[in-house]
Amino acid sequence: MRFNLVGFNSVVLTAAIAIAGPAAAQAALTGGDPLGSMQWPDLKAQFFEANARVEFDSRVHVSVPEFAEDAMNVPVSFDASAIEGVQKIVVLVDRNPIRKVLEYIPVAAKPSLNFRFKLEQGSPIRVAALGKDNVWHVGQAFINAAGGGCTVPGATRADGSWPINLNRVAGKMFDANELRSSARLRVQVSHPMDTGLVVGVPAFYIQEMILSDSKKQVLAKLYPFEPVSENPLFSFDFLTPPTGPLTLSGRDNNGNKISAQVFQ
Repeated sequence: MRFNLVGFNSVVLTAAIAIAGPAAAQAALTGGDPLGSMQWPDLKAQFFEANARVEFDSRVHVSVPEFAEDAMNVPVSFDASAIEGVQKIVVLVDRNPIRKVLEYIPVAAKPSLNFRFKLEQGSPIRVAALGKDNVWHVGQAFINAAGGGCTVPGATRADGSWPINLNRVAGKMFDANELRSSARLRVQVSHPMDTGLVVGVPAFYIQEMILSDSKKQVLAKLYPFEPVSENPLFSFDFLTPPTGPLTLSGRDNNGNKISAQVFQ
C-alpha cells in the first residue's frame, strides 16, 4: 500500500495550525503576556518608550494575596534583587482606572518594597525593574477582588479626621532576623491618598518621598500615585542598617510638605 505523503503532510500541517492558531492569536493579542491580559500591550505602550526593551522575568518576585479581602488595602511586596544594577522600579495595575501605582529608585536600598494599594477589580499587577543592562525586567502576579477600592472614600475622609494628622510620620527600624537577611525600615505617613474618582473629592495624594541618612545622602526615592492606600505604610530593606538619624522629606500634590526624623 502506498501513501500520498504530500497530502498526508498537508493534513498534519493544517491540523497543527488549527490547534496552534487560537493560542498564537491569543499571544498576539496579549503581547505574549504570561497572564494572558488583553490590557498588557496597551499598558506597555503607555508606560514604556517605544524602543524600550521589556522582558518578562521570573527573577522579579511579586507577592500578593490570591484574593483582596479589603480592596482599599491590598498588600504587595516585591524583590528585584536578582536583577543586576536596578536603576528604577515601576508598579502598574492592568485594570485599575489609574494604572500607575508608584515609582521607586532604591539608590542605596535594596530593590525591594512592601506596601498596600487600592484595587478596583481583579487584575494583574506588574513590577518592572530597569536593570544595568537597560532592560525592563517585568515580574507579575494576579489578584482576584470584589472591587471598588479606587472609587470609595477612605476612612479618614469619610469621618473628616484627615486634617488632624496630615503628613505626620512614624518610623521604626528592624534588624535582620531568621526570616529576613536585611535590615528593614518601616515608615508610615498620615494622608488620605484620594484618587479623585469619588464625587466631590479631588485627587489628593503624596507625590514624593525622599529618605536620607545622617550625612544627607539619599538612600531611596519614592514617588507614589493615587492608587497607594490611605495612610501609606512602606517597608524599605537595607543590606546593612544605614547610619542614623534618618530623615524623610517630601510633598503632596497640594504642596503640603513632609519632613520628619524617622530613625535615631
